[in-house]
Amino acid sequence: MDIRRRNHVTVTGRADGPVLVLAHGFGCDQNMWRLVLPTLAAEFRVVLFDCVGSGRADPAAWDERRYSSLQGYPLDVLEVCEELDLQEVTFVGHSVSAMVGVYAAARAPERFSHLVMVAPSPCYLDDDGYRGGFSADDIDELLESLGPNYLGWSAAMAPVIMGNADRPELGEELTAAFCATDPNMARVFARTTFLSDSREDLKTVAVPTLVLECEQDVIAPREVGAYVHAVIPGSRLVTLEATGHCPQLSAPQATAGAITSFVGASG
Repeated sequence: MDIRRRNHVTVTGRADGPVLVLAHGFGCDQNMWRLVLPTLAAEFRVVLFDCVGSGRADPAAWDERRYSSLQGYPLDVLEVCEELDLQEVTFVGHSVSAMVGVYAAARAPERFSHLVMVAPSPCYLDDDGYRGGFSADDIDELLESLGPNYLGWSAAMAPVIMGNADRPELGEELTAAFCATDPNMARVFARTTFLSDSREDLKTVAVPTLVLECEQDVIAPREVGAYVHAVIPGSRLVTLEATGHCPQLSAPQATAGAITSFVGASG
């Protein structure tokens, strides 16, 4: 299989710079990084890709069995890294892809030098002593509402996820990204995302890690950022002056600056 075509891989930035791999979250594609890209490309060799089932990834590569578990996505990441012969990678994962980075680094620790987790959540479900942001009923309702009317669900949920009600164009952009995703693939990815529990896997992280959270985020509340920071030894937690779940769009300069500062300081 043509790995670059499968994941619509694009490479930009400094050819001789440190490597950043940017991974988007549920319902999105690599275009979500475009506002941070100019800053990052000035310092790094930047590799972007679309998760299979999203964006311009090859739909023929979709395999429901493979992508019904979060373990399918890090396999793709490692195949992209192998195809491009990437070494000393800083993996920047947004939302659920932050956990994809954790799994990829555990499988091939020799390839990764840093992890950056943007609005991460290892578990969306509230548990005893843990606040993930959603009750079991919340998640059941969310997944059920995805089924009969995906476009309607996207139009209702995307602005909530994005936040920043005073900047409706951001919610409109996320809605458009959601609506461009194949509904059947999106339903599988949603179940994989919202039913996942990667809390124990955080303990395997052995590279310098930056946890980026927003001041207000309905998907990954600040209790989650504090939890991830506490569990990953030596991690750094930065709270951005931003609201919503997509700071690469709502606060791109702060997001890019935090990534650049972290990699430079710890590299």
